[in-house]
Amino acid sequence: MSAGTTGTYWQGKALPSVFKHDLLRRYLPPFGGMTGTQSLAGRVVYLDGYAGEGRYESGEPGSAEIALRVAEHHSDIGLTMSCFFVEQQSKSFERLQAVVESYRSKGVQAEARQGGVDDVLDDVIHRAVGVPLFLFLDPCGLGLPFERLVAILAKQRRETWPPTELLMNFSMMAVRRLGGHVTSPKGNERSLERFDETCGGRWWREYFSGDLPRQQAAEAVAEEYKRRLGEQTDMFVQSVPVSHSPHKEPVYHLVFGTRSTHGLWVFGDAAARARDAWWQTLDLQEDDVLFSTASVLRPDPRELEKAAVPAMARNLDALLRRTRGPVKLVDYPLEVFGQHYGQVKETAARSAVKLLNSQGKTPSNGVGVRRTRDIIVAPGFLPG
Repeated sequence: MSAGTTGTYWQGKALPSVFKHDLLRRYLPPFGGMTGTQSLAGRVVYLDGYAGEGRYESGEPGSAEIALRVAEHHSDIGLTMSCFFVEQQSKSFERLQAVVESYRSKGVQAEARQGGVDDVLDDVIHRAVGVPLFLFLDPCGLGLPFERLVAILAKQRRETWPPTELLMNFSMMAVRRLGGHVTSPKGNERSLERFDETCGGRWWREYFSGDLPRQQAAEAVAEEYKRRLGEQTDMFVQSVPVSHSPHKEPVYHLVFGTRSTHGLWVFGDAAARARDAWWQTLDLQEDDVLFSTASVLRPDPRELEKAAVPAMARNLDALLRRTRGPVKLVDYPLEVFGQHYGQVKETAARSAVKLLNSQGKTPSNGVGVRRTRDIIVAPGFLPG
C-alpha cells in the first residue's frame, strides 16, 4: 500500500480508480502491440512504481493485475512485456507478490520488489536498454522529484526510438493542501520544500501568493507543471483531471507523456472511452437514489460528439490551409481535436472529415479507410 492510503483502500475500487484503471486497461494493450511488434525480440518493459496490493479484496484487479493480464495476453501472441512492480509497505508487498507469482507460474515475465521506486528505477531502465519502456507512477502523495524525472526522460531515455511513455498521478489534493501553507504563518516549510522538489523549483508558490482562488491557483500549477515537463523532456504532455463526481475538485491529474503522435492519438481516444465508463459506474452507484445527480449532470456522449464535430471540422480546415497539402489525421491529434482532445472518441474525427467533405472543402471522405487515424485529408475539392 503506497504511503497515504488507508486500511480500507483495498476493500473496493473508488470512482477515481475506475477511470484510471479503465484508461490503463485500454491504453496498455495498443502500446505493447504497437511498439512490441517493432521491438527487439518483441519485448517491452513496464514499471508500476507504486503498485500497492495488486488486487482489491473484492477480487477486482488493481493496476498491477491489469498490467499482468495485458502481459499474459501479449505472451499468447508472441510478445513479451517484462513487468516490474514496486511497493514499500510490507503487508501490501506480500499480497502483491502473491498476485505476481500467480502470473509468473503462467510464464509471464514479472518481478515484485519491496522498496521505493527511486531505488529500482535505474535497474529497470538498464533492463529496458534498446526496448520500449512504459512508466506508470501512481503515488497517493507526492511523486518523484522533477529533476529526477527529467533526467530519466530527457537524458537516459531521450530517443524517439525505442519509445518511452509516462502515465503519472499529479496530486491536486497535495497542491491545494500545500498551497494553504504558502501564506500561512504556521505553514510547514519542510513540506513546502518537498513539493518544491516535486515541481522542480519554488515557482508554484507564486500562484498561491496572489489573489487567485485556491482551486484556480491549483489548476494553474497543474497546467504549468505539464508545460514545464513537456518543454524539458521534448515530449507531448497532456493531463486529464480525475474527480470523485461531476463538478467536484479533481483528486489528481493523470499526466501522460509521449514523443509519438500515434501514442497521443490512441491515448486521447482511450481517455474519452474511460470517461464514459466512469460515468456509467457513477450512475450504477447511484441507482438506489430516487433522484440521481449523476444522471442529470452526465453529458450524453452523442451530444458531446455532435457539438465537437463542427469545431473539429474547422480545426481540420485551418490545418489544411496552414500545411497547404494533405494531412494524415494521426500526425495531428491535438490540432484536429483541439479542446475536445480526450473528451470525445476518435469516431468524431471521421465525422469531421465527412462534414468537411460535404462542405466542399476536401475531396476526402474517409470511406474505405478502416482506421480513423489513418485517414488522409487532402485540401480543396478536386474538379470533376
